[in-house]
Amino acid sequence: MREKVSFDDEPLILVDEDDNEVGYRSKSDCHEGHGTLHRAFSIFLFDEQGRVLLQQRAAGKPLWPLYWSNSCCSHPRRGETMDQALHRRLREELGLEASLTFVYKFIYQADFGDRGAEHELCHVYIGSSGGEARVHPAEIADWRWVPIEEVTRELEDAPSEYTPWFKMEWKALMDQGRNHIDTR
Repeated sequence: MREKVSFDDEPLILVDEDDNEVGYRSKSDCHEGHGTLHRAFSIFLFDEQGRVLLQQRAAGKPLWPLYWSNSCCSHPRRGETMDQALHRRLREELGLEASLTFVYKFIYQADFGDRGAEHELCHVYIGSSGGEARVHPAEIADWRWVPIEEVTRELEDAPSEYTPWFKMEWKALMDQGRNHIDTR
């Protein structure tokens, strides 16, 4: 059994719309109701064949369980730099290391019925990794490397199978950040 890596009481960083820290609140409190704006990140890993690593969120996740999403996403914790958080979470969720490049950040809010919500100022990164993932079963139910064109096609054919942040981020990457991906 692998060590637990995600905790409801871990203190997340509350931010204003300009990404200035304004306080701290537990992860579970940040996701209640319509959510409280907090700092987060999403990572998209690509391999040498130009495929992206997608993960299916674990069944035990309180929000969007068993939905497909980007390679890795989480939150920096109180007292942790973004760089520390990115690499910590890659190791915890996927057992991988990667060189990462910041692409953009954005704010979104998404409700998951009456079970809670995400309200995040999300920093989006891309990176390269050809390693074999060693996924954490409490975090990830399944994973796969998918060609870029196939991801776009799947999002058109079955958008309800994907997390809301992934759909927004993928569209922005394809519209504005594709040059970052093509040059990796």
